[in-house]
Amino acid sequence: MDYNILLVEDDPGVAAGLRDGLEREGYCVVWKDQGIGAVEYALSHHPHLLILDIRLPDGSGFDFCRQLREKKWRRPILMLTVRDSEVDKVLGLEMGADDYLTKPYSLRELLSRVKALLRRSFGEFSNSEAQLLYIDDIVVDRDRSLVWRGDQEISLTPTEFRLLVFLARHCGQAFSREQILENVWGFDAQVESETVVNVYIRRLREKLEYDPRSPQLFLTVPGIGYRLRD
Repeated sequence: MDYNILLVEDDPGVAAGLRDGLEREGYCVVWKDQGIGAVEYALSHHPHLLILDIRLPDGSGFDFCRQLREKKWRRPILMLTVRDSEVDKVLGLEMGADDYLTKPYSLRELLSRVKALLRRSFGEFSNSEAQLLYIDDIVVDRDRSLVWRGDQEISLTPTEFRLLVFLARHCGQAFSREQILENVWGFDAQVESETVVNVYIRRLREKLEYDPRSPQLFLTVPGIGYRLRD
């Protein structure tokens, strides 16, 4: 499968190096140096993956990531952060990013993250079975990667969807954060903290619980982790 990648980076030198490295791996790369144009391109051309820098001349990558998710753009987003800050990483995930990479980084590490995200979203770990899952009044369509409550479609990012499917396939079973990371992100997940799991559970609660402050579906299991209610 030929993958199209949208690279959003305002530094021409950095962008040229990343583009060359990605194209040597067989990817088709389109480069944008501003966020507004990148959002418009992503919505109209639907690249398989977005690599998004946080610092852009026309705004924050966090805001552009949020805008895409609000417009129900479901493709994976890899954010490039300047500082090795837990706050920046968590904020990026809360805005809808699927992974993050801290500068400076090696091209080899970036390629590893790209391959992992594409494999989970479109390859061997994607949701290819034509199967419906039912959670209370929620319907999960694994074949089309869609979630519905009644006639309302609920927009989830690729990682949120994988987490929901994993928990839905094991309703009632409690999993530690480490087990969730291993099963949803995979053995090659470059995740530095299990705090990431907390962020994604909170996001699922905000999107799928009637009252996120008093969750009835995504339950915390003290001393263990989380489970989806039977």
